Amino acid sequence: MPDNDQALDYARRWLEIIQKPSLTPAEAEEIVAETIHNFAHHFNRGFLEYRKSVTVLDGYAATEWRGEGAIIEDVFGRQWIDCLGGYGLLDLGWSHPRVVEAVGAQLRRSPMPSQELLDPLRGVLARLLALITPGDIEYFFFAAGGTEAVEGAMKLAKMYTGGSGFIASLRAFHGKTLGSLSLMGKKDFRQPAMPLYPHVYWVPFGDADAVEKQLEIAAVVGLDIAAVIMEPIQGEAGAIVPPDDFWPRLRQLCDHYGVLLIADEVQTGLGRTGKMWGVDHWEVVPDIITMGKSLGGGVMPVSSFGAREEIWRVMMEPNPFIHTTTTGGNPLACAAAIAAIAVTLQENLPQMAAEKGSYFKAGLERLAIQFPNFYTNITGRGLLLAQHFHNPEIGYQVASGLFKRGVLVAGTLTNAKTIRIEPPIYISFEQIDMVLNHLEATLQEVHA
Repeated sequence: MPDNDQALDYARRWLEIIQKPSLTPAEAEEIVAETIHNFAHHFNRGFLEYRKSVTVLDGYAATEWRGEGAIIEDVFGRQWIDCLGGYGLLDLGWSHPRVVEAVGAQLRRSPMPSQELLDPLRGVLARLLALITPGDIEYFFFAAGGTEAVEGAMKLAKMYTGGSGFIASLRAFHGKTLGSLSLMGKKDFRQPAMPLYPHVYWVPFGDADAVEKQLEIAAVVGLDIAAVIMEPIQGEAGAIVPPDDFWPRLRQLCDHYGVLLIADEVQTGLGRTGKMWGVDHWEVVPDIITMGKSLGGGVMPVSSFGAREEIWRVMMEPNPFIHTTTTGGNPLACAAAIAAIAVTLQENLPQMAAEKGSYFKAGLERLAIQFPNFYTNITGRGLLLAQHFHNPEIGYQVASGLFKRGVLVAGTLTNAKTIRIEPPIYISFEQIDMVLNHLEATLQEVHA
């Protein structure tokens, strides 16, 4: 039965906790216990079984409280070097002051759009993206999460081409709403929701010959393919970099067969891989681009998809309201994204990611040579890296050992065979050395 009085008291108590600059040990213990109870009884108890923060530490579970730069801290003040980075959300690290300042200033002025008056920051952000995205992409739509951006890109491709089919890659990750989930190349998440959108055809990632064969077959039997969609570098699959001819051939094939090329840059975009955009490694211009995660500077959720004017015209004519959202591209999100782009450009974060990623990867490769019975290989580019182990058991022991030593990493969702390394771009070389030292100590422990 509803209990509004209890709900009000509970909300008031937590609003007071939110305002606290620090916590007593007793308050911290209470928050941990309450968080575990709420997850188990009101959110998803399965999360608790997969979280090292619950299962690994002696004593109280780690419950996040604050973060700064590449450091995350729990309610007891315990700290971790963040080498997970919110799966690419935290390129700018925790609580970047310029992004927080921009959002705070906009919050005091106007947090949400009227839906009728023109909100200037949405236009500003769209122009900024037109200035920094590849080629002649110049129109953009804003949402909250990457999966929404992919859904929008699918819809745009279908509307423009009149086609219904998509070619995607095995082990691809594009999101988990029904449309984007239909493109996923993993049965673990697809199977329980079947049947999904039917007109999707898969190829091995990085295999341009397979894409060509699939397009040839589609042309012969009359399948109307709207687009080929790929991640420039596969993230969730384990930082998989394709052969250098893959993206240039995708561009040629899509042009030849008259289908669109969608680059899913939700995880690779805005500097993560050592270039502003993942496709910049191969100087390829997609027809449609998606982005998200770090676009909000790690402070606000915001995502986008964009295309050149010729394609975008179906979003404007005859019905400019064919694709809308109430809160997507709100002033707070746009303020965060504008600040994040400014920081990325001013401090040249792509170059920073390239240099630190090269240093980090070299250290990981040295350890892989030192412990060949554990590793199969090290993959990735920039600060989108992955350690691949012979089996999930080794990966789990490594991730757990690092967590106990103050380093936060994670596998690819439910599989620890691959452990990703995706820290904030602001991670220091000193912190990278600390991570590598902790990793070596963990490997020695597992070996023993």
